[in-house]
Amino acid sequence: MKLFSNLSGIALSVIAIAKCSTATPFLSNAMVAPSSSTMDSVFGIARGGGIFGGGNKKKESEADVKDKLKAESGETFPALSQEEIEEWLGHIPVFAVTDSNGAGVVLKPDNDTSVMYFFFSPQMANATLAQLKGTNDELDLKLSAFSLGKIWYKMLNNGDDQEIKLKKPGADDSEAEVLTGGNVEYRLVPDTRDLLGARMLLTMTPEDGEEMKKAGDSMTPELAQKAVEKAMTESPEFKENYNEVPVFLIAQMRMQKPAGEEGGEAKTILPMYFSLQTMVGTWQQFMTAQNDPEMKDMEPAINVMNLHKLVEMMKEPSEIDFRSCLLLPPIPAGAPGGAAPPAGMGAPAPEASMAGGGGTLGDI
Repeated sequence: MKLFSNLSGIALSVIAIAKCSTATPFLSNAMVAPSSSTMDSVFGIARGGGIFGGGNKKKESEADVKDKLKAESGETFPALSQEEIEEWLGHIPVFAVTDSNGAGVVLKPDNDTSVMYFFFSPQMANATLAQLKGTNDELDLKLSAFSLGKIWYKMLNNGDDQEIKLKKPGADDSEAEVLTGGNVEYRLVPDTRDLLGARMLLTMTPEDGEEMKKAGDSMTPELAQKAVEKAMTESPEFKENYNEVPVFLIAQMRMQKPAGEEGGEAKTILPMYFSLQTMVGTWQQFMTAQNDPEMKDMEPAINVMNLHKLVEMMKEPSEIDFRSCLLLPPIPAGAPGGAAPPAGMGAPAPEASMAGGGGTLGDI
């Protein structure tokens, strides 16, 4: 284990979560698709044929999503600049183990590999911190929060030109080893529950969904294990546990951002989520409040995209208005509203908690 000290100016002293506190979800007129199927619960999130069932999910996660999200006007929007992409990602917190001065901890699983991890889940980051402290209780380590926007280009996608100083804990700068950026591998780690959810979305067929729906509350461990094994072995994407980060969206759902205090017009936005559970919980609360019986039975058209591919799409002119998309951060487990935000809350805004350490499906 070594430390490197090129993180100055990137650490977040206060995590500013994008707020849309009075935005309310509503249905896009172009995407209404009623269904009579009911929704049960599996792995802690609601599901039905429209969530975990489906045909060619790989196609839907790429080309079909683009078609669904095109502006109704047919307008083509200019590419986002690097500065705009950094701002779009800037309010998303990720967590890493550092020393007391904020220097990042670089792990060496072998002599030829140097790795630094950034976690979306503070619980997973805490587990890594506890493991490192368990090997040497004299290490002065902590969790630090970073802006995903600030590290996206400076570290995660910086190429091989950046110089990095590595030194062992407790050593002074004169003992530091200078490496180029390409010699340190940065790994962006999604929550294992969301990674499994993405794999299930891409592998479960309509027949699988019907089988799970029929089982309902009497679903057996064998049936659940069968679904998990299929997701883990047959998913065409999200095969790695890092650097393949799923982003979820419901094609029918939009939010209305009210006009600001200084004037301006209200704006329709498309919410995108890192947390599948939070997104489905928001959808369910919104649907529960509906008076139209047909709308109450509507199943969400859930799609999943790869964050890196999504950013690449933003760098090109597009019929999708990415400037009207809002990326919502995960809510730490145990935080108020962590299970599902109120329907009137477009973007949860708790401070990211670093306490706790709950298990995930990936730990089983």
